Amino acid sequence: MSIDVRPTGAAAGAEIFGVDLTKGLDSAGFAPIQAALDAYGVIVLRDQKITPEQQIAFSRHFGELDVNFNAKRFGVSGSPEIYIISNIVENGQPTGTRRAGETWHTDMSYAKRPARVTMLYAVEVPVLHGLALGGTGFANAAAAWDALPQSMQDEIRDLKGVFDFRGRKRSSPVSAEDIAQYPPVEHPIVRTHPRTGRKGLYIARDDCTGIVGKDEPTALALIEALADHIVRPDFVYQHRWRVGDVVAWDNCTVQHRAVQDYDLPQRRLLWRTTVKGDVPH
Repeated sequence: MSIDVRPTGAAAGAEIFGVDLTKGLDSAGFAPIQAALDAYGVIVLRDQKITPEQQIAFSRHFGELDVNFNAKRFGVSGSPEIYIISNIVENGQPTGTRRAGETWHTDMSYAKRPARVTMLYAVEVPVLHGLALGGTGFANAAAAWDALPQSMQDEIRDLKGVFDFRGRKRSSPVSAEDIAQYPPVEHPIVRTHPRTGRKGLYIARDDCTGIVGKDEPTALALIEALADHIVRPDFVYQHRWRVGDVVAWDNCTVQHRAVQDYDLPQRRLLWRTTVKGDVPH
């Protein structure tokens, strides 16, 4: 297979051509895909027609899969590694998380080992009179670090943030068991990428609730300033979904946010897999 990688031209993202995920990949075929993810933070493979098993097989090339706590309620039958994101209701009951990821964040930053890679496969995309809705924004936190003034870099490069599972308002109920699974953790707010060594900002509203060694007003002011800086338009790639899209992103490099500009009868159905990461450093 001949693989062609085409950058989006935005601050993040590349589209990959020449890959049919129904045929599987060997290590040589996967290598340019991993290299594209390292370089651009987000990769897009269009026009895929895959089964849950094929999505899981592709996801495993990136590492060990995690089972999201939401999958207990919204998992794909027979494939617990896949968690359903959807606004579809059947027999009066939701079939997935309806308003997942509506604020800027990086997945599972509240965990001791946050997610390395997240992948979504678009089964149904909301459309209104031919216009695709429900896009996803990706903000390049490494580019945001590079653009900081030297004095700010010097001020924050060794700081640690407190990340708390309870900080973010969630669209689906969470149990006391879920909360107990993720006690507050400390991570560097300037993170070094485990594969490339590139530095990037690792901080977001709500998930990051404090800065070690800073009083609350100072910490919150710093969190607000850096969170706003990361999502400046010049650091953002806006993905417009099509049915059959497979999109994977590197949670160390980018943050993301789901655009909530649709509702029933426009239906949205995505399958999510998550790859475990390392302890941030």
